[in-house]
Amino acid sequence: MTVADIKDLYAYLSTLPAVSGRPPPHDPKILFMVRRSIGFWKLLFFRQGQSAADTGGKSTRDRGAYLVETVSHCAECHSSRNAFGAIKSGTLFAGGVDPQGTGFVPNITQQRLRSWDEADIATMLKTGETPNHGRVGSSMADVVTNAAMLPDSDRQAIARYVKALPAIATPGP
Repeated sequence: MTVADIKDLYAYLSTLPAVSGRPPPHDPKILFMVRRSIGFWKLLFFRQGQSAADTGGKSTRDRGAYLVETVSHCAECHSSRNAFGAIKSGTLFAGGVDPQGTGFVPNITQQRLRSWDEADIATMLKTGETPNHGRVGSSMADVVTNAAMLPDSDRQAIARYVKALPAIATPGP
């Protein structure tokens, strides 16, 4: 994220009242309980460097790339994972098992969204309604609650970027 966005996020969080209660205890997979395993995972799957989405482009599509890839992390749900928890090669945005274990998160590439236009995507992000009069569910409902607060220009930027994603076949569950 940009330094300015991080400062803005911190300023916003500072305005919120403290919450009572405790989060559930951290329950990592056994692989991640050993520090050296994390280093090995990073060696296999982590690629250091600036994301293409973070290069500061000024176009609407560049803004969409920044919001989708850097801020929102859409690929974290809309991609399949391997046994080590890394996104499987060739499945970026092509759908995958819901991280909450409640179903399958849909493909958001042109493989599935070819009949949607940018306005359909932007509307879905604001209202949760799909062009075929369905509604998003599961954790995407929370995404819509938050995306509805974005300026129209940001929802349009996300829509433009998502609409430009190349078609990738949906992997099996």
